Amino acid sequence: MPDPGPTGTSRRLPMFPLSAVLFPHGELPLHVFEPRYRQLTEDCLAGDGEFGVVLIARGSEVGGGDQRFAVGSVAHIEAASRFDDSRWALITEGRRRISVRRWLPDDPYPLAEVEDLPDPPAPGDEAVLLEARLVEATAAVRRARTLASELGSPAPVVADLGEGGGDFEQRLWRLCTMAPLTAHDGQRILEADDPGRRMALLIELCQALSGDLSALLGRDGGKGPG
Repeated sequence: MPDPGPTGTSRRLPMFPLSAVLFPHGELPLHVFEPRYRQLTEDCLAGDGEFGVVLIARGSEVGGGDQRFAVGSVAHIEAASRFDDSRWALITEGRRRISVRRWLPDDPYPLAEVEDLPDPPAPGDEAVLLEARLVEATAAVRRARTLASELGSPAPVVADLGEGGGDFEQRLWRLCTMAPLTAHDGQRILEADDPGRRMALLIELCQALSGDLSALLGRDGGKGPG
């Protein structure tokens, strides 16, 4: 398992480029079958259980040669099951955002030098406003999920819509995970550099999606079920 880098908060981290976005506090199941990622899994399980996940901008998950976004998340292996043929089934959870500072040679799997991207603390008065907007964001996500379901489009399976426990950051990230958005829209949310902008973008994207889905359902004015 690579050791943390020698300068600042940088560290060397195994990387798993995917066609999906992992948000902090979100869950991501993985079926690991490529030999290089089997080795990554074994190295991570022998270490701290962490690797980086970034969205593939162009190319395929299999075989290499892909182009990757620079902002991703740290995934932690929560559960692992090894098949007889050395494939792995993993349950991972997003821990925090990271920025790729430098890609290193793929030896034997993708590696990068990364830095954490913590959110700045919100002032007290702003925190109250953010909590109020979280109610609006929850309604926007719920509406988009309902309309997508009516059209037969799958939405992320969830137990609740952010009303569960946890601090504000956890609830907002879970809400982002629940939104039925494309991977590239999810990447835009992941790259937003503070909770206020992130939540505003989540609301905007879900409202736009709801308008499109309402039009497909033939509802005037983009209004969904009352």
